[in-house]
Amino acid sequence: MKDLFCEENHIHDEVCEQVTVDMPDENELYDVAELFKIFGDSTRIRILSALAQAEMCVCDIGAVLNMTKSAVSHQLRILRQAKLVKNRRNGKEIFYSLDDEHVLSIINLALEHIKE
Repeated sequence: MKDLFCEENHIHDEVCEQVTVDMPDENELYDVAELFKIFGDSTRIRILSALAQAEMCVCDIGAVLNMTKSAVSHQLRILRQAKLVKNRRNGKEIFYSLDDEHVLSIINLALEHIKE
């Protein structure tokens, strides 16, 4: 346990000042934490992973993930509110896709990290 702490109490003022200046503000960090809460659900990650492969409707997602349409719709609502997925209407059908390349990057980075 001793390895986790400095042996002497010395604050490096220059480093602390620079970090304080460069850190995002509290509201941005709160928003990041909220985003990671959404990514913290394996069902939502499965949906995002499926949508990373192709644009899909609720029925398609349910079939691929063995979920009910109601369960898929509930999770898609959360993902849409977080601006992680978007939808488009084609007649009576609504198709979902990842909102932008950032979402795909986050998923790919996480997969890359766990494979290390």
